[in-house]
Amino acid sequence: MFYGRRTELNALNALFESGKFEFAVIYGRRRVGKTMLLNEFCEGRKAIFFTGIETSVSENLSQLSQTVLEYSGGGGVGSTFESFEKIFSYIDDLSQKERLVFVIDEYPYLAKAEPSIPSLLQKHIDHVWKKSKLMLVLCGSSMSFMENQVLGYKSPLYGRKTSQLKIQPFDFFESRALCANFAPEQQATLYGALWGVPEYYMHINSKKGLNENLIDLFFRPGGRLFEEPLNLLKQEMRAPATYNAVITAIAQGASRLNEIATKAGLETGATSNVLSSLMELGIVRREIPATEKSSRKSIYVINDTMYRFWFTFVWNYLTNINRGVGDLVYKKFVEDKVNEYMGHVFEDICLQYLYTEKGLTALPFLPENIGRWWGNDPKKKREEEIDIFGFAGNQQLFGECKWTNKLVDIDVMEELFGRAELLGDGEKHFIFFSKSGFTKKFMQAVSEKSNVKLITFKDMCL
Repeated sequence: MFYGRRTELNALNALFESGKFEFAVIYGRRRVGKTMLLNEFCEGRKAIFFTGIETSVSENLSQLSQTVLEYSGGGGVGSTFESFEKIFSYIDDLSQKERLVFVIDEYPYLAKAEPSIPSLLQKHIDHVWKKSKLMLVLCGSSMSFMENQVLGYKSPLYGRKTSQLKIQPFDFFESRALCANFAPEQQATLYGALWGVPEYYMHINSKKGLNENLIDLFFRPGGRLFEEPLNLLKQEMRAPATYNAVITAIAQGASRLNEIATKAGLETGATSNVLSSLMELGIVRREIPATEKSSRKSIYVINDTMYRFWFTFVWNYLTNINRGVGDLVYKKFVEDKVNEYMGHVFEDICLQYLYTEKGLTALPFLPENIGRWWGNDPKKKREEEIDIFGFAGNQQLFGECKWTNKLVDIDVMEELFGRAELLGDGEKHFIFFSKSGFTKKFMQAVSEKSNVKLITFKDMCL
């Protein structure tokens, strides 16, 4: 069932309606729903939809030939064009007569099987298709290939795209509809484990509880996500063991380059290269304090929460899970730690909320930049952190996010007020987010302050 993606679908519809040549590049991590989006877009339209396969040149040529001939009603069973050049020349003619969509899904497989494909496409774009009614779409899951070999300046196709769409996982608020039978807190935990990747949600059993679903997905040898990160890394990287070591180091608490290198047992330079590749894939992200443009204070965090959950809770227990005691592993080593794990996930959710229609109304101003902040407190001689910090001109926004089962008390406000002084003078505004709510003492104190807002998780989910 197609869900969401209205912004992306509207963008593709606008390209189609232009009536002129368009070349869209679509990419994103595996399982994120790119093919489903393209199927929805092509529904009811004249389209040649081909999916590249990880096999020989001759097999890709045969499959593409059949796809083109089935569209045009030409040839017979087993008919094959002599070459890809012949296929593209055939499309030259088709695209002169009518609006035609030509989709090559999993384009990296085709281009790796036949390295001349990018140059052939360039030739036909430059000499024929630019003046035709063709809408060309290249789609791929290999992030590094799409960014370097299609969008990169060394690619024969560089400068020819008219649009590009990087398809992201759903945010928490979009993902809720995919697990609507669960309570909001459970939906948040599912988001923290599945990262809004639509295909993963298809494997949730709505007749089972949260814990049972997590066990079925991650803690059984046949579970859909039991080996998912390892399999994805094998498809993207030549030496996945090195990448596993770096992700494990971050999952265990290392965040700075030297710390990660030491824990992973690698040289700093090698670790830096691995981190760059992981950032290209969207698995890891580099963060700097919100007040900085470039800084030696940069840290690395696992961006993809499915990887974060897996390397935090599954990686160390693979042997026991393979022996069939995944239920026991979950109950003994995981269940009581999920709430703590959700702390950082909740910070992401709170940031997402501030950019929803409802969340924007809670903002006292629209920040020029917003993110986390950390820095030294010279008086206490220790590093302090602020979950959310945004600014615009002289205005400053400070946010604290608490995912606990306890009511948030007034001491949290006092601590944030103190940290806010580290950012100098400015018109200061404060927002406190809480999973469970706030004490009466806290709410009474806030009622006297016009620059403080309290938001519960329940409020966010209404």
